[in-house]
Amino acid sequence: MGAAAGQFVPKSRKKRFLGNINRYKFFYLLTLPGLLYFLIFHYIPMYGVVIAFQDFKPFGGLEAMLLKPDWVGFKHFEDFFSSYYFGRLLENTLLISFYKLLFGFPLPIILALMLNEVVRARFKKIVQTISYLPHFLSWVIISGMVIALLSPTAGPVNMVIRALGGSSIAFMGDPAYFRSIVVASDVWASVGWGSIVYLAALAGINPALYESARIDGASRFRQMLHISLPGISNIISILFVLSAANILNAGFEQVLLLYSPSVYSSGDIIDTYVYREGLLKNNFSYAAAISMFKNVIGLLFLIISNYVVKRMGKEGVW
Repeated sequence: MGAAAGQFVPKSRKKRFLGNINRYKFFYLLTLPGLLYFLIFHYIPMYGVVIAFQDFKPFGGLEAMLLKPDWVGFKHFEDFFSSYYFGRLLENTLLISFYKLLFGFPLPIILALMLNEVVRARFKKIVQTISYLPHFLSWVIISGMVIALLSPTAGPVNMVIRALGGSSIAFMGDPAYFRSIVVASDVWASVGWGSIVYLAALAGINPALYESARIDGASRFRQMLHISLPGISNIISILFVLSAANILNAGFEQVLLLYSPSVYSSGDIIDTYVYREGLLKNNFSYAAAISMFKNVIGLLFLIISNYVVKRMGKEGVW
C-alpha cells in the first residue's frame, strides 16, 4: 500500500505539471523568447570559459582550438595576480564600485520616499520625468555632456572658476578628480530610474496604516520612518544583495568613454584592462582568466551579502 502510494505521488505531480503547461501554454510561449535569449547568449557561451585554462590561439585552426588545445592550467591567473597592474586595478575597481554603492544605492530610496510624500500630482510627475530622463540617454551622450561641461577651455564650470579669479582645471585629465566625476555622473544618470522599484513597493503599502498613524498623531516624517521605510525593507535588502554582487562591475562603458592614459592611476578598472588585453592585444586566454576571477569574487559577495541579509531577518535573493 505504501509502495503504491509512493508511486502515485510522482505520477500525480507529473500530471499536474503537464496540466499546468497545457493550461498556461500561451504564457509559456510568451516567456520563450526571453528563455531562448538567456540560453543562447548567456548560458551556452559559458563553455568558452575553458580558454582561461588554455593558451588559446584564435588563428590556430580548428584543431588547435577544439581538438588539441594547449592546456596551461592556472598560468594566466598566476600571471595576473603577480602583475604590476593587479593591485592598482583591484583598488580602483573596488573604490569606484564602493563609492557608487555608498551614494548611488540610498539616493533612489530617499527620492522615492520624498516623491511618495508629494501631494500635488502634477509636480510629482514633473519631478519623476526630469529624474527618469538621464536613464534613456546612452553613456556616449552623457560622457560627451560631462566632457563638454568640464572642458578646461570652453566648459561652463571652468568659465565660472575663471570669473571668480581662479585658473582653469583639467578635470578629465587629473587623477584626483576622475573617480568623483565617474561616481557623480553615474548617480545622476541612475537615481531617477532606480526609484521606480521603490515607488512601486510604496504603492503596495496598506493606506489604513497611514490613517491609523495620523489618528495617533504621527507626523509625516514619522509615518515615513515607521511605515514607508519598513514597508519597502525587503525590496531594499534584495536590491542591496544584487548590488553587492556587482561590486567588481565599476561601469565599463562609462569609464571607457571618460578615461584616458593620464588618469589610469585612479580610473583604470578590471573591465577596461580586460578590454585592452583581450580585444586590442588578442590575449584572449589572459582576459578570460581575469574575467573569471572577477565573476568568482562577485559570486562570493552575492553569497555573503545574501547570508548577512537573511541573518538580519530580511528577505534575500534565495
